[in-house]
Amino acid sequence: MTHHEEEKSYDYLYYLIGLLSGLFTGVVIDYTAILIPILGVVGLLFAGFFLNVFVRGRGQA
Repeated sequence: MTHHEEEKSYDYLYYLIGLLSGLFTGVVIDYTAILIPILGVVGLLFAGFFLNVFVRGRGQA
């Protein structure tokens, strides 16, 4: 039997950083209270895009 080491997934860090960055940007801009959660969602979308486009292909060289 071979022992397979499982790779740890750190995908949640990209989403967390994207969410916090979007929320922080919303707090700094602070035009309206509705802008803060909208920018949080935009941060999550950007993190998902970054993860799927740039990070996934990194190990396939």
